[in-house]
Amino acid sequence: YAVTSLYLSTLEMDIAGSMCMTYEAADLEYEEFPQCNDPVTLLGEKYSTIYDLEDIKHDFLSRLWFTYRRGFSPIGGTGPTGDTGWGCMLRCGQMMLAQALLLRHLGRDWRWQTEKYDPKYWEIVRMFQDKKNCCYSIHQIASMGVSEGKSVGQWYGPNTIAQVMKKLAVYDEWSSLVVHVAMDNTVIEDDIRVLCSCKPNPNIEEFMLGDKTNTKNNKQKQNKQKDSTSAKTNNLLTNGDCSNSNISSQGQSCQGEGRVEPNKWRPLLLIIPLRLGLTDINMVYAESLKTCLSFRQSVGFIGGKPNHALWFNGHFRDELIYLDPHTTQPAVNLDSMGKTSDETYHCPYTSRMRIKDLDPSVAVGFFCANEADFNDLCQTINKFILSGEKTPMFELHKKRPAHWPPFEPHANLAAGGPSSDYVEIHDRQYDSDDEFELL
Repeated sequence: YAVTSLYLSTLEMDIAGSMCMTYEAADLEYEEFPQCNDPVTLLGEKYSTIYDLEDIKHDFLSRLWFTYRRGFSPIGGTGPTGDTGWGCMLRCGQMMLAQALLLRHLGRDWRWQTEKYDPKYWEIVRMFQDKKNCCYSIHQIASMGVSEGKSVGQWYGPNTIAQVMKKLAVYDEWSSLVVHVAMDNTVIEDDIRVLCSCKPNPNIEEFMLGDKTNTKNNKQKQNKQKDSTSAKTNNLLTNGDCSNSNISSQGQSCQGEGRVEPNKWRPLLLIIPLRLGLTDINMVYAESLKTCLSFRQSVGFIGGKPNHALWFNGHFRDELIYLDPHTTQPAVNLDSMGKTSDETYHCPYTSRMRIKDLDPSVAVGFFCANEADFNDLCQTINKFILSGEKTPMFELHKKRPAHWPPFEPHANLAAGGPSSDYVEIHDRQYDSDDEFELL
């Protein structure tokens, strides 16, 4: 079974007699874990290769695998009908987000079973179908990327896909998920507590129509909102209470429909874009990166090899375990097919790579279902990432530094509001698109 460095280039494989997959030219490493005393870590779970090999396989198989697809409806009506060659980072973002939704609705102990129909699981998978009206489809991600300065078919870096996921999650009322992208290598606890205690009220009709154009009127409207909400935000950061505030989110307030019930914490997906070196990863961060994958709140991280985006969800010794989107499969319609038609969304083999081969641009993700989870994550980060480290991967502060601009909850989340405004304030962008281009 063990085959190392298997080279496949445009190799067609028959599946069920009628479907086929095409593999992009790449080094695909399929290798069993050797039986030894070193544990395998998968998204916060530790396994023994001696006793738990089947459990490792089933856990990995249960992760949602999003790959290139071909034959879907044109993006934007006239755009591409496949994403081979440009959609790898978009697919990796889908995988990280899907893992957060699995934790949100099904829990970490959930496992995929073809013989058992789980309505919550199917609802999650359908949200990622390659259709324009699905919340997290390649169509919505590519279209929303225009607000981040990326044309349809252009390559993304880790920060761009994180910003796009933050915007799309606003329209997922079922999950009610907060996606926070921590910039400048810094996580501010108070900012996150504010975000998770109030929610925006998006225009669902506008979203489904795909109207994501950044119009002049939208920009003028947002500038007026920014001036009027800064003082209110400062007050909110001081008392940590959203219930009596009128903080604007694209013209909607935290009151009425946008207000969360008292003591109600919205589930959090925290994404931290990082640059861990110049052209190669600085190995001083290797242990911390592996440690993040051992946290029970981990949803892995997105990054990859040069020219090759991947979603990493575990580690073994000095190797990272990942799911690779570089397989082209036909688009499927989960609304009309049978209960077992989701098999192409699950990968039957694990892949590994040496951590020293990792590209230095990554985005680390954590999911916190409630405030207790977030408190535990902060304590765990302080203990295992920050304590005693001379060069920590990122910083964690309780309060926003005084020299930073005011924090605006849910600002620039609508289609017309580019989140790059916030990035430019700090004069730093964690987006190395060139390093993920397929040359």
